[in-house]
Amino acid sequence: MITGDLKRKIDALWTEFWTGGISNPMTVVEQISYLMFIRILDIREDMSERILNQGGRAKLIFPKDQPNLRWRNFKTKDAPTLMKIVREEVFPFIKEHMATSDGVGRYLKDAQFMIDKPELLVEAVNRISALPLERADTKGDLYEYVLSKLNTAGINGQFRTPRHIIRTMVEMMDPTADMTIADPACGTAGFLATTMEYLQEKYTSPEFVIEQTDEDGTSYKIYPGDRLEPYRKHLQTEAFVGFDFDQTMLRIAAMNMLLHGIEEPSITYMDTLGNRFEERATQLATNHFDLILANPPFKGSLDAEGVAASLKRKVTTKKTELLFLMLMERMLKTGGRAAVIVPDGVLFGSSNAHKKVRRTLIEDNQLEGVISLPSGVFKPYAGVSTALLIFSKGGKTENVFFYDVQADGFSLDDKRNPIQKNDLPTLVKSWQIWNDGKGDLKAFTDRKAKAFYVPRAELEENAAESFQALEKIETLLK
Repeated sequence: MITGDLKRKIDALWTEFWTGGISNPMTVVEQISYLMFIRILDIREDMSERILNQGGRAKLIFPKDQPNLRWRNFKTKDAPTLMKIVREEVFPFIKEHMATSDGVGRYLKDAQFMIDKPELLVEAVNRISALPLERADTKGDLYEYVLSKLNTAGINGQFRTPRHIIRTMVEMMDPTADMTIADPACGTAGFLATTMEYLQEKYTSPEFVIEQTDEDGTSYKIYPGDRLEPYRKHLQTEAFVGFDFDQTMLRIAAMNMLLHGIEEPSITYMDTLGNRFEERATQLATNHFDLILANPPFKGSLDAEGVAASLKRKVTTKKTELLFLMLMERMLKTGGRAAVIVPDGVLFGSSNAHKKVRRTLIEDNQLEGVISLPSGVFKPYAGVSTALLIFSKGGKTENVFFYDVQADGFSLDDKRNPIQKNDLPTLVKSWQIWNDGKGDLKAFTDRKAKAFYVPRAELEENAAESFQALEKIETLLK
């Protein structure tokens, strides 16, 4: 959690960029990300120097003969000097030298320094110097707040999945620290970063939870994740895997993971629906992951020739939402699970491709849950009706959990203002009861309730006329 004071600092930093002539929100986030990374390198260098001074082993980042590269050395320079140092020395260093290293540096090869006004750079450096980037308990939330500005400003037609929706999905899937988790269209890595936050909380012993109060009187908790120690190497190098074909998104995703404690994130430039993914990432393309969390793009269609052959064997379509579902089924281990946001067309579409995908999910896998989301969840950028599908690879579909989310804690208009009505906490509780029910279906027999179940036989028979309450799924199987 970040305090009101920190939010105000981020708001002011954002405003400085806009008034300084950089109005594209993605560019603002990019430039803030680069400056944050440069400062984080300096913080790391301080830590390494302390370890070396105490007789320990550590690797230094900056050459001793180039003191200007250190944040602490250039941050107080006058505007023209600061601009010259950052543009001609520091930025080339992080692009050329850091790009060959592990961790976030390798994502900066194509980065562009877009700040052209010395006064703006001075303001940005001063404001970033005031942020507590050295605090592990704060910096992840702080960067998420930076990214939240993309929700209010837009990103050239793209939009992030609201964080509270991501958190709900993560809570429902209840991941463990030994899992390997993927997002085949990761964007800013919201699903992966939120999963790390969740694990941090889940693996903190009660006696290690730190309770604090900010200057506004708001109480919050810090979770050190003390019980994650046996899994640290796995979490740092293997647990989280993201793919995207937008280089800008990859850089932001890598920074997001870094600020959530993952210093060597596996974020890869790749069109996961294409032939190259199938050819060059076979070990990640088939039977690899325990859990997939995703909200893949579902606008438009693809060139059929560019789609991986294995996906075309599964379903003949250009619809990205159907192709991604088949991709996820392929990527999962047997018994692995996926929670994915899809447009309602996946449930109701009448094409042969739609029917084949639904048959695959129900007959060849275990379709576990279908959660209807309010049509305003993605406003103001999209008003499309969506649903959350949960399925396991392999197994047998028997009874399917349904839930009709009518409110998510925000108004469903373009303003998306906070409101009291919120079905998401009840959704999570109902899902947990369903998962822990061990076959007890009594609590979910009322078809007029928000949470209910449907036997596979009814889905297969398409007996919608016998339960009119299921308007939203009456054509789930034709």
